[in-house]
Amino acid sequence: MKEVATIILNRNLPYIVDKLVDKLKKYDNNISDFYVVEAGSDINKLSKYATWHLNTPEVIRLGLRFPRGMNYGLYKLWKEKIFFKYKAFLLLTNDTQVKNKPFIEPLFKELNKHSKLGILSPCGHDWAEKRFLGKLKTKYFYYIHNHAYLLKKEFIEKIINFNYHSYKKFLFDGNNFRGYGTEIEIIAKCYVNDYAAGITNIVTTYENEELLKKYYKKIKTENYQENEKLYIDEGKKWMREKYGFSSKWAMIYYSKNFYDKFFENFPHLNKFKI
Repeated sequence: MKEVATIILNRNLPYIVDKLVDKLKKYDNNISDFYVVEAGSDINKLSKYATWHLNTPEVIRLGLRFPRGMNYGLYKLWKEKIFFKYKAFLLLTNDTQVKNKPFIEPLFKELNKHSKLGILSPCGHDWAEKRFLGKLKTKYFYYIHNHAYLLKKEFIEKIINFNYHSYKKFLFDGNNFRGYGTEIEIIAKCYVNDYAAGITNIVTTYENEELLKKYYKKIKTENYQENEKLYIDEGKKWMREKYGFSSKWAMIYYSKNFYDKFFENFPHLNKFKI
């Protein structure tokens, strides 16, 4: 039995996803199963690793984006009664790039070294956060960009409502379609439930945003600038309606309050505080 389920979201870029999965399987096939969610992709543009092809009229028109896409993959694993066989779930966007070496196994081992880690993210090669890591390799943060999240099953079990019979709000709040701010919400839920969210430089990644700029017509979405504007505008509206927050900084401060409380409750972990 493999210990990790890796879920990757795709929309009409099979060669990009196939290249990513080929590389991951080359180095980490012994520890992870791989699942590709096709978010309304054309039938002739499915990955060779396609697991589920969601092709409702809404998804064909709009896609899924990160929150709903990852929700759908997790929801299907649960519905197919294989969710509980895994110890962790790696959620990857298809524009994530990794080096030619083991990626999932060292990330999983690092997650398990920290009993209180619910989420672990590899550090982006150009992230400013890496200056905080130093010799410890891993530290706990109250905000982490979400193109690659490894989540511990026990943490997910604490916050998922298994009686909710829809994928749209299974883990992330799919009401926030494009996801601006949902990563902060999930991290706050970590600290509320006595788990932490960490960044490590044991392995690193690169998010290739040029793919959206180059292939947005194939993906059938807005261009990069318009997508960025909608991402922020829709997310700010969601924050306002759900939390009464007028900015992302208010949402981050919300997460940081729970972060600080976590270290009050677990002072022996202060060395991992930034």
